[in-house]
Amino acid sequence: MDSLRHRPTSPLRGAAKAARILVNDRRDYLVGILLLLFVVFLWTLANFATQDVFQAGYEKPFLVTWLDMSSFAVYLIPIWLKKLLGKGLDEQRRSGYERLTADPTLRSDTIDDGGDLTSCEQHLPPLTTRETLQLALICCFIWFAALWTVIASLDYTSVASSTIMSSMSGIFTLGIGRAFKVESLSVVKVVAVAISFSGVLLVSLSDSTQTVAPEGVSSTPGATSRVGRLVHDEEYSNPLLGDLLALSSAVFSAFYVILLKVKVRQESRIDMQLFFGFAGLFSILFLWPLGVVLHLTGAETFEFPSGPRIIGGLLVNMLITCSSNYIYLIAMLKTTPLVVTVGLSLAIPVAAAGDFLLGRTVKLVSLLGALLVLGSFIVVGLEDSKNEGLPAENSVAGGDQVGIRLRIPSEVEDYPPL
Repeated sequence: MDSLRHRPTSPLRGAAKAARILVNDRRDYLVGILLLLFVVFLWTLANFATQDVFQAGYEKPFLVTWLDMSSFAVYLIPIWLKKLLGKGLDEQRRSGYERLTADPTLRSDTIDDGGDLTSCEQHLPPLTTRETLQLALICCFIWFAALWTVIASLDYTSVASSTIMSSMSGIFTLGIGRAFKVESLSVVKVVAVAISFSGVLLVSLSDSTQTVAPEGVSSTPGATSRVGRLVHDEEYSNPLLGDLLALSSAVFSAFYVILLKVKVRQESRIDMQLFFGFAGLFSILFLWPLGVVLHLTGAETFEFPSGPRIIGGLLVNMLITCSSNYIYLIAMLKTTPLVVTVGLSLAIPVAAAGDFLLGRTVKLVSLLGALLVLGSFIVVGLEDSKNEGLPAENSVAGGDQVGIRLRIPSEVEDYPPL
């Protein structure tokens, strides 16, 4: 019996399991792309709602951002209800999860059958409640910084400049993701990111000659308040500061998605409701003093929303933000940070379609830019899908190794490679 226990896995069985894992990974990748497209549609709707609120005269960037993030706290309600009914948080998190039995013949740094990174990641245990809360606390501040800096930049510079700077998040995501070994670097990806940036640049330059900036051009998750600002030939107080704020938003956004990918890896490892719920709770508890400071200094005076138009727009925006960011995180974990970052620029062609349906004129330059953004997203998606489920050693152009180095157990080392 002991000899059978230590019998090495056959190469054919390992190849079959690797093929099944690859099929599942491709299916998850496709689901992630579809979820991302749905998120883009939802955020474009939120952009129209926010634009209407601002046009009604209620321009409160901090309050809008704080309300959006605080809305995540509603995810804690069903968790607390289950706990009151006798189901604790730990029991809820472990439902459906069965810990693998440790095999003394295998070392902790090994991997079974196919020897691929994806198989190893599927064996990672779920995040504990403490780990989830710590991650939510960190992401709360990074997320808020990404949203608020891009909103604040509009007080100092034009919408066109802010859009161009914040759209560089794809470049930062590729660079930071490569540094943390969650993104592969290739010529195709670099060119695709450059094309996406060029498309955003064309749309922004075209928009700068229009009276009202189009909706949905943000590359920062949930940054909806950039829309609805009039683009006149007015003088801005500090264009350089505004550009730096927008650029900072791109950096914060890139750090946010990379941090989640590094810490979580797969959506099955994290309790989404717990993560978003405490991110919202931390926003309520720790970010409101900043609003008091802004009110006392006169930077943004507090004012209760009034009228059905403003209140309705805020509620719609909060509802969309609360649901869409949940879906956005799942899409990112099923694909890659670069795919979702570049994919958010798809809001440009979606918004162009919305403008067309509303009877607004869409310029040829804007249409060309939208096509460039759409093309770059397709290229990045196809390039990443080629590497989905492959070993980390083969995921980077040029042979660079990325991810965890894995060692095959000694019992299998005598088998020839497939």
